[in-house]
Amino acid sequence: MKNKISRRSLAKQMGAIASGMLISAPSIAQALLETPEQVEGPFYPLEPLGETDVDLTLLEGHDTAAQGEIILVRGRVTNTEGEPLEGVRVDIWQANDNGRYAHPEDPNTADLDPNFQGIGITYTDSEGHYGFKTIKPAAYPLEFLGDSGWRARHIHFKVAAGEDHELITQMYFDGDPLLAQDLEIAKVPEAQQSLLITVAESDETSELPLHRFDICLA
Repeated sequence: MKNKISRRSLAKQMGAIASGMLISAPSIAQALLETPEQVEGPFYPLEPLGETDVDLTLLEGHDTAAQGEIILVRGRVTNTEGEPLEGVRVDIWQANDNGRYAHPEDPNTADLDPNFQGIGITYTDSEGHYGFKTIKPAAYPLEFLGDSGWRARHIHFKVAAGEDHELITQMYFDGDPLLAQDLEIAKVPEAQQSLLITVAESDETSELPLHRFDICLA
């Protein structure tokens, strides 16, 4: 499937940016902490990519939405002084509602979801805002990767402000019982782990749960 810019894709992009405009600028009392870096993992979608717009829940030409709990993910990209960064590329990718990535090398035997986009790409607006509509990913067992235990629910982020300024990190969900034993978030100093964990909020413009994930680049 080729990348395309259709009326539907443009409308989804503009809707997400407009929704992101509701996010207020942070109050700057001191320098912000840089968002902790995390491993990219082996399942970033392969080139050429399919659809990559900001609505991961519905594919072009499909009448059925992706399986799982639909959520909004919005945030703001700033520097450590709290200044917004415009035109920053933000990629997200994640497992589906069964805990499987749409990647040919994912050995997980869980079902694929033919209606789930799996990856989204956007760029921040003049105030540093970005926004996506996606699903809350499932956790998955590490036995398929030759390890034990489980990965907590998470969404991968790649944030690039120019060729030499890239951050790869992951967003987690408050209340997930698997956080206590997740091997990747355990690598982050405990005092900084809260920077990667989102709490569901009510959204003024829809009935969907909203997860805010602000990202700070050094």
